[in-house]
Amino acid sequence: MVRAKKRKVKTRSIKEEKKGVEEEKDEELDLIEKNILDYVNRNPCLTINDVVNDLSKRMGIPKDLLAWKLFKLWKRGFLDIEYEYSPQTIIGYIFSVEGLWYWILIIMVILTDIIVFSTYQPPLIYVRYVLGSIFILFLPGYSLIEALYPRPEELSPLERLALSIGLSLALVPLVGLILNYTPWGIRLTPIVFSLSILTITLLTVAIVRKAKYYVSVRKLCGEVVEIVKA
Repeated sequence: MVRAKKRKVKTRSIKEEKKGVEEEKDEELDLIEKNILDYVNRNPCLTINDVVNDLSKRMGIPKDLLAWKLFKLWKRGFLDIEYEYSPQTIIGYIFSVEGLWYWILIIMVILTDIIVFSTYQPPLIYVRYVLGSIFILFLPGYSLIEALYPRPEELSPLERLALSIGLSLALVPLVGLILNYTPWGIRLTPIVFSLSILTITLLTVAIVRKAKYYVSVRKLCGEVVEIVKA
């Protein structure tokens, strides 16, 4: 599906304005690109083929030119192109290719637990170091970010990475503080299992929220198609 993307407006200093003159020229849209954006805004659930075929008939423009313009708009950040989504239920999303990230991270958590408690000698000890670092410094924060911001357009990949590391550094000491007031105390086994349960729980919340979002988009597009056909 092709969707118009909301552009973020950033304030710039005078020097940055001077440096950005040439960049702003590139940001200017020609008539064809404006028509494409206007058409996509009015028809958010169309595929690339639909947009190219419809606009080619309406504007009398070659399809290869329209496809090139679409590519340029996507490359410059004006359009968001998504894979056409097929699963129509939450369970369908979880067990589809779109939900593959969830199972990969679950397997990574389980594999980390196994290696932490079973590996003490080289060379597998180095795998333990790598997986342990990811398990402590990335996965707890990443699972929380995905649960809080399930929609892909809400945060950029770089923002997700930075917030994942930062929140992991905040969550892990918090878990340790809570364990300090329990009978188990701050030891390896309670910490590993607590972080595993926390991460898996947050990942499950994240995939359910993502599935609800994608299913709602699918239903919306289905309703639009039915209205158009009617």
